[in-house]
Amino acid sequence: MKLTKAERATLASMFVGRCAYCGDPLGGRWHADHKDPVLRGYAEPSAENPTGILHTHRDVIDNMMPSCAPCNLDKASYTLEQWRTKLEGSAASLTRYSSTYRHAFRFGLVRPVAERVTFHFERATEVQP
Repeated sequence: MKLTKAERATLASMFVGRCAYCGDPLGGRWHADHKDPVLRGYAEPSAENPTGILHTHRDVIDNMMPSCAPCNLDKASYTLEQWRTKLEGSAASLTRYSSTYRHAFRFGLVRPVAERVTFHFERATEVQP
């Protein structure tokens, strides 16, 4: 779905110009991410579905979140829970595959935490006591 300038402005303002996922400022080259993925390239284009997108009912502005490019590209076609699980496993993956991370850990420069990933939009909408 191609967003109008007004729709992009509304989307960008959802979290005061911040990425819905990490909370960093969006900057000028931010993405409109489908919160629930639409899965491009998983269906053969046809007369009924010229885009070849699965879950076309999700290709609506109500299913979009303002996202910085790194978050959108890393989230890809994951659901939020799949992506959360991937992120929560990052330290273990880095420990296995990155000697730089292992050295930084040994010298006390990084410390993994065993906490659930909470996205910015989840924190921003929490009810304050």
